[in-house]
Amino acid sequence: MKPKAILFDAYGTLFNVNSAAEKCKNKIGSKWENFANFWRTTQLEYTWLRSLMKKHKDFWQVTEDSLDKSMKVFNIDISLKNELLNLYKILSPYPEVKEVLTKLKGKKLKLAILSNGTPKLLEGLVKNNNLNNLFDDLFSVEEVKIYKPDSKVYDLPIKKYKIKPEEIIFLSANTWDVSGGGNYGYNSVWVNRNKSHFDNLDYHPNNEIGNLTQLLDIV
Repeated sequence: MKPKAILFDAYGTLFNVNSAAEKCKNKIGSKWENFANFWRTTQLEYTWLRSLMKKHKDFWQVTEDSLDKSMKVFNIDISLKNELLNLYKILSPYPEVKEVLTKLKGKKLKLAILSNGTPKLLEGLVKNNNLNNLFDDLFSVEEVKIYKPDSKVYDLPIKKYKIKPEEIIFLSANTWDVSGGGNYGYNSVWVNRNKSHFDNLDYHPNNEIGNLTQLLDIV
């Protein structure tokens, strides 16, 4: 079926989640990358646990809570906290993102972000990276107060665009998110930037790409 919309996960797919810590690597030292990965893993774990416990906090609060734990684990001076949080608001996009989105914009498809991020965080990321004229919508889990991969999140664009799940191409670098969207009915595409292995979650995408440039061949 011909796609009517292309949805992108934000964190790890369009924007480099490690770029905040990388910009502080001279202060953090050689452990900066392990610290960044631990922060990201803890952040995701908190979203899933809060969804299961029905104790929702928005993504910014979860990001700060997971940073607090990560800084303690890696013995990083608390004076860096505000700097890291401010840098998280302006994460760097991957190099090909703007060019690919610009090319897709001319194909008469809905282009949107579907993310755990708050509306304010997503608006800031898009604006700071000069991508604000490329998206039709920025869908946030805050509309339903539960995190991906809950089906209520994947419902959001379906309800607004009044299209079928199979008419959506959904891209994520997170295998759990690819599976979540795929099991929901999306045509999920795995953006496998790090040459990782896919998780066993009852779904495997038909398409796997190394970066977003290869999406142009699929569309």
